[in-house]
Amino acid sequence: MSASISPIQARQDTAGILTEAIEALAGAGGIDDVIETLRQTARRLIGADGIAVILRENEECRYVEEDAVGPLWKGKHFPLASCISGWAMVEKKTVVIDDITSDGRIPQDLYRDTFVKSLLMVPVRSEDPIGAIGAYWARPHMADEEQVATLERLARATATAIENVRLVSALSKALDDAELARDELRHRV
Repeated sequence: MSASISPIQARQDTAGILTEAIEALAGAGGIDDVIETLRQTARRLIGADGIAVILRENEECRYVEEDAVGPLWKGKHFPLASCISGWAMVEKKTVVIDDITSDGRIPQDLYRDTFVKSLLMVPVRSEDPIGAIGAYWARPHMADEEQVATLERLARATATAIENVRLVSALSKALDDAELARDELRHRV
């Protein structure tokens, strides 16, 4: 006989996983670290059957990573206007869909060969989204308020981590450029 987890214990477990994920994101040394942290934690956090990490590249969505019970779209690119992750980024809104077959924003041909029946899509960064995190279920499922709030918190931490990685990279490049200029100046003098 297995003991069931109380709702309080489940929330504490989720809070612990989210805290660890945020700490890992805060210490990310590169974009690959950010993506890997999402791959390792997002699915467990909300009990989804799959997650996808999507980055915006100009007017396209690039599916860069996934953790799922079946293949999704890793490595594929889609126009922003042709997929729900693009819709979430353009509209700057979280999307909850309990039945993908009844939502006109879902390109049915892209989902036909997947396990996906329901989804939750959250943009990464509320102003001018730079990506999205998608969560997917293999059965009809309406993501509840706690699942939505948890994935939105993770998306906010992800946005901060990506901005920090970009800032550190820009600062490192500026320092390298300054050192090269200094060395060039020394050489000329």
